[in-house]
This record gives sequence, structure tokens and C-alpha cells, in this order.
Amino acid sequence: MQKFFDIMLHLIKPGISGVIYLFDFDEELKKLPTEPGVYLMHDEKDEIIYVGKAINLRNRVRQYFQSSRGKSPKIQKMVTLISRFEYIVTDSELEALVLECNLIKEHQPKYNTMLKDDKTYPYIKVTVAEDFPRVLFTRQMKRDKSKYFGPYTSAGSVKDTLDLIHRLYHIRTCNRSLPRDIGKERPCLNYHIKQCDAPCQGYISKEEYAKSIESVMSFLNGHYDTILSQLEEKMKDAAAKLDFETAGAYKELLFSVRDVAQKQKITDFEGDDRDVISYALKGTDAVVQVFFIRGGKLIGRDNFHVNVAEGDDGSVILSEFIKQFYAGTPYIPKEIFIPQEIEDGGLIEEWLSARRGQKVVIRVPKKGEKARLMELAQKNADMVLEKDAQKLKREEQRTTGAVKSLTEILGLENIIHRMEAYDISNISGYESVGSMVVYEDGSPKRSDYRKFKIKTVKGPNDYASMYEVLTRRFSHGLDELKAARENNADADFSSFTRFPDLIMMDGGKGQVNIAKEVLKELGLDIPVCGMVKDDNHRTRGLYFEDVELPIDTHGEVFKLITRVQDEAHRFAIEYHRKLRGKEQVHSVLDDIPGVGPARRKALMRHFKSIEAIKEASVDELVNVSEINRSVAEQIYGFFHA
Repeated sequence: MQKFFDIMLHLIKPGISGVIYLFDFDEELKKLPTEPGVYLMHDEKDEIIYVGKAINLRNRVRQYFQSSRGKSPKIQKMVTLISRFEYIVTDSELEALVLECNLIKEHQPKYNTMLKDDKTYPYIKVTVAEDFPRVLFTRQMKRDKSKYFGPYTSAGSVKDTLDLIHRLYHIRTCNRSLPRDIGKERPCLNYHIKQCDAPCQGYISKEEYAKSIESVMSFLNGHYDTILSQLEEKMKDAAAKLDFETAGAYKELLFSVRDVAQKQKITDFEGDDRDVISYALKGTDAVVQVFFIRGGKLIGRDNFHVNVAEGDDGSVILSEFIKQFYAGTPYIPKEIFIPQEIEDGGLIEEWLSARRGQKVVIRVPKKGEKARLMELAQKNADMVLEKDAQKLKREEQRTTGAVKSLTEILGLENIIHRMEAYDISNISGYESVGSMVVYEDGSPKRSDYRKFKIKTVKGPNDYASMYEVLTRRFSHGLDELKAARENNADADFSSFTRFPDLIMMDGGKGQVNIAKEVLKELGLDIPVCGMVKDDNHRTRGLYFEDVELPIDTHGEVFKLITRVQDEAHRFAIEYHRKLRGKEQVHSVLDDIPGVGPARRKALMRHFKSIEAIKEASVDELVNVSEINRSVAEQIYGFFHA
């Protein structure tokens, strides 16, 4: 059973990043237990920047705050940013490994080696536990006694294979419970187009159907010779009988089977399931290449981009990749081949074996066919990294690069990590709404977007509306932090309690001053920048510290600002349109005596539009369910008074 240790936090005042904590490192280091567990490092914004595991928490965590000798550049830089740490004690090192994987996936800390891609793979599922099994597409593996084939790297190829299987073996696709429902309904279209033998009607016995399922699983295991010879024989027989239409159909199936067969490269692995993993590293970018071998066949490959920190070597990349990748994929093979030994290899094997339910071995092949395949994976990783190098560089320039340039233009001391932008939307004061969009490291963080329905302002007053939005947003965050302090507990760091490094206002001096007024009243010190537009409503510059700063309209900073401005505007308009649509329906129909939500829905479902309801006669209105003649007359009179 896991035991949790709470750390006392003392919130003393809000600052540029929202809060400042008093944390006595010497005192807290003395309290560290000697048991296994997981530790989490926080920065001054209380964001988790690193998650690690330890067999002895006291020894491991103390190492970070001792002499920097022997520490990698990444660790040295990270230590300077730590404002506090916390830890969770576990009963074993294996539990610590599992918890570490979960926390890294949840928080995506900046200084952990992170897998960028979060992919799910398709599988083919044969429901062998059923009396009349089905062959299905799925992205989840469950312990449900079904037989799974995969993973496959292309959902399209899986669907093509399933289509071919149904044409070849006439397997049912329905959800009927058989044999219970045999004969209860007519056979479906698949029976009539000869892609199902209709077990739902009892047209095929359980024993004969089972033979078809055995053939399907043989096909999925890569045994194509039998079906190829059968199709070729049937094609020739139909052609000899001058039945060229049937012969053509068999020929098409023959080509389809050969196409599937050619996509699987035969390898000399004695029918085992293996993943072959290698990597390529250049600076802070890495690509990991994975070959999926199932039943001795190479069924596919995939590559993953990984964010690495300065000083991370191949052992770290492979170890972190394996933990993150196999924590999220439902299938774990019997063996995993990697190009070099990794730290905690035995512990990771133990964890993978527990997940698989059978022994899993991580090997470093040294010679023969296995080493050759490892070299092939390495070569592919090198090629992908080289091919994507320019793409990755461009993406960095438009996101983190643009943020760094913006920091320099504004003359800020600390690089901007989180930006929040605000906009107000209304039409002549009608249903004014506010939007808050969030960008982190130059990319939108949509999970933190928030929208506000203006409550205290009547009429088209953008300044007053913005004042309300900003006051509500930052007051909410401060209230949550205060509650956490009073309860002597950690705050739940939501989008409100994480304060930005820069506030971007959609407008110039007026909007900036409104934001500064709110921040001053709440005791917050956060830089505010206005996004100034020209007469054609196009961004022309930045308003910061009472000065309008021109920016290069062809540079990445300008493009980033434009994206932020457009996104804030889009999000506000979208919310406003949604409210406006609801209000239009309400104002026209709900104000009619006798028409409530149920009758309003019935009217809209029947007539499709307000205009059609206006033009309807009393007799036409009576034809609507829920509407009697008395109510119909009320509706007609409302529109024709």
C-alpha cells in the first residue's frame, strides 16, 4: 500500500508568476525517508519540472543539492529552477517505477525526456469466446478471451484487410447474440451480397463456421499459400466454364491477398513476437524507430519524435521511451531488442512482465540476423531524423523561437513560458462574452481556454466587460491559492491558479490600462502587452510600457501574435454565436404562453426553422406532437397579432 507524505507549503504573497513559496530545503531534506518512492521537483510557478524514482528517497534527492561535480548540464540547470520538492513513498521500487510512468504521462515535466507522439495502434480482434465469432477493428486490448492480431501501423490497411476477410470467409459483422437470436430477424444485406453465410438464420452450422474462423486466424498469422492456391484454382475453373464474371471476382480477390502478403516482410525469428527499437540523436532532438514483429513477420514500423535535454544519452532516451511507450500501448511482446544496455533494465523487465502476464526479456543483439535488423532500425531512425530536421527546426522557430524573440523585443528578464490573451465579443451589447486563450511555449494549450458570459455590464462597453473578465479570472485563481494555504494543502493547479508570464490584450492603450488596473487592485505584477491593429483590422505592432513597438511583419513574432489574436477572437465569437443561437430560440418560442422546452423542441423538430413555424396554419400546428388546438391557436396568434 502506498503511503503519502504531505509537505507544508506557506503562501506569503502573489508575484509575477502568481505565488511565492517559503520552502526550507535543509529542513525538508532531513525529513526524507530511506524508503523507495517517487519525487517531484517544482519551479517557482509550482509547475512540476521533473519526476524521478528512487530505491532510497533520502540518498537520491539529496544528490541534487550537493556538489555539482559529476552532474550533467541538464541536471545543473534544473536544480537552479527548483523552488520545492515533494515525494510519494511506495512499498517497492517496482511500484515507484509504475507511479513514475503515470506521473510523467500526466504532468509532462520539462526536464524529463518526453515522448512527443501519443499514438494508439489498431488491432484486429477475433471474438473466439463467442459461439459464432466476429472479426473486428479495435484500438484496445482487453482480457476478454478474444484473440488479438497486431499492432498495425495503418488503420487504413487494417480496414482493407477486414474487408478482404469478410469477402473471403463470409464472417458475420452484426452484434446479434447467437445462437440465442437465430431466426428472430431477417438476414442482413451482407448475406444477400454473399459476404456472410447468415449464421443468424442457421444457414451454417457452428462447426462449419468454426472452420472459417480457423482459416481467418491462419490468414492473419501470415499463412497465405492455402488461400492463394484455392483462389487460383477457382478462378481457372470459372474461366474454363466461361463464367468470366466469377473468374474476374476471384482474380480481384487473388490480387488483394497478394497485396496484403507483400506488405509483410518475412524474417527468420521462429514465429516469435518482438519489438526492435533503435534511435538517432542530434542536439535536443531524437527519433526512436520501432519495428513490430509478430509471429516472425515484420508487420509494420513506426517512428517517434522525442524531446531530450542537453546531456541525455542513448541509455536515458531508450529507458524513458520504453517506460512511456509501453505504459500506453495495450500489447507488450515477448522480447524487446535495443542497441545498448539501459539503466534499470532488470526492473523494467519485471514491470513489463507484470503488464504482459508472461516473462518479457530486453536483449541487446550482438551478431547474426537479429543484429542486422537492429542496424536496419538504426539506419531508418537516422534517415527520419535527417529528413525531419528542417521541419523540426521550422516548428521550433515558429513556437519557442518566436517566444524568445518576443521576450527580447519586450525587454523582459525571464523567457515567456505562458501567455494568456483576452477578447470581448458582442453585437450592439447583445450577450457580451469574453474569451481567454492560453499559449505555452508558443503553442496553444486548449485545455486551459476559458470563456466568460458578462454578468455586470449592460450595453456595448468593451472596457467594462474586460474589467469584469480579468477581475473574475485572477480573483478566482487567488481564491483557490488562498484556500489551499488555509487548508495547509497543495492547490489544484488549474488554468486559473497558473498565472501567465505575459498578458496579451486585443487592443492598444485602453485595453492595456484596464488590465493594469485590475492587476494593481489584486496586488499582482504581470507584464501586459497590447496587440495593436491598423484601420483595416490587421495587426501592426505591440503596445508595451506606454510605447508602441513596431515589429517585422514577415517575422515569426508577428505570425505568433497574429495567431494568438485570431485565436482569442475566434474563441469569443464561437461562444457568442452559441449563446446568440440559444437566445434566439428562447426569445421567439419560449415567450409564447403554453410553449415550454418540450413543445419548443417538438416544433423545431417538425418545422426545422422559426420562419416555417411563423407561416404555419393552426391546422398544420396541430399536426405536431405535443401541440393541441388551444396551444396551436396561441402560437398562431402570437405571430399574427
